[in-house]
Amino acid sequence: MPRRLLILGSTGSIGTQALDVVARSEDLELVGLSAQSSWERVVEQAAEFGVERIGLADVDAGARAAENWTGGEVLTGAEGLVRLVVESEADLVLNALVGSAGLGPTVAALGEGIDLALANKESLVVGGELVTQLAEATGAQIIPVDSEHSAIHQLLAGEEVGTVDKVVLTASGGPFRGKAAAELREVTVEQALAHPTWAMGGKITIDSATLMNKGLELIEAHHLFGTPYERLDVVVHPQSIVHSMVQLCDGATLAHLGYPDMRVPISYGLHYPERAEVPLRALDLADVGTLTFERPDEETFACLRLARQVGKAGGTAPCVLNAANEVAVHAFLNGRLRFLEIAEVIEHALDSVETGQIHAFETLYRADRAAREAAHRLIEERAAA
Repeated sequence: MPRRLLILGSTGSIGTQALDVVARSEDLELVGLSAQSSWERVVEQAAEFGVERIGLADVDAGARAAENWTGGEVLTGAEGLVRLVVESEADLVLNALVGSAGLGPTVAALGEGIDLALANKESLVVGGELVTQLAEATGAQIIPVDSEHSAIHQLLAGEEVGTVDKVVLTASGGPFRGKAAAELREVTVEQALAHPTWAMGGKITIDSATLMNKGLELIEAHHLFGTPYERLDVVVHPQSIVHSMVQLCDGATLAHLGYPDMRVPISYGLHYPERAEVPLRALDLADVGTLTFERPDEETFACLRLARQVGKAGGTAPCVLNAANEVAVHAFLNGRLRFLEIAEVIEHALDSVETGQIHAFETLYRADRAAREAAHRLIEERAAA
């Protein structure tokens, strides 16, 4: 029997590559698709794959899809995405949504006991403690789809508890690796979007440029693998050949290597615990020639430092960091904030919003709203000055 798969965020970078994996597999049956607002594209995908149920988070886009598509049912809004998950009868949900909007569908999938292939890192950054508890309670598996966390997941397979001394995440360093703060004051949106290795969406690409992406991944790794922050490290590796490393108690270090192609971790997440063929050339280290590594500059790229601090603090602090970052990145992409001011807005939100323990998901929603309001206020004040 094929595995019934629902893809959330099917029109984005991860989603479209996941559809490429599905098209090559006889073991996956697509039962639903969703997008934020790209209704024409998701309708095309539904027609191509014979899907009869789609979701649009944007209500207006959903209305247009319903008017123009007669091939099935359209669900709209945040509630519609949750319904899509709960009513899909899926065996596996791929959550490739961008930002904290992915938390609700993550909770819905795990609450139904549906295995989750997770590319939405914010689900664990914002609600990590509650999300992992929910998975344990229902027995649903969380299989990471980020290249780094997928690598760690594979490296830890078969390792006994207590044998791992350190988990090391690799970072490309983004387009501004090696730059000093003075050189980053006037960088443009176009420069920040010019990632040297990966082709990703705008939000994730800017997060990579600020190193916030790696900060979020630290928090995510803490929750996914139960690794204390003092045993989590980041190393800059511009070639993006080594995707992560695990240091063991006997002095051995295991590394996961391969050319940078997201179809590898996507295929692993969708087929786990099996493996499926992915049409890529085999790694030729002699052809690569040189692999280099360096420590990240957490003074210039303050987002990584802030993420590590709030990860250790726990509670609602990571939620505040994530919400403020989403607002700041959006403002930067729209020309209302300078590159280095992204970290300043986040730090302001962390200083001005009260944080504490998480009692329920509503606690997170309140912290999220407060952080967004604080970030918006500072951006408006700076724009008016």
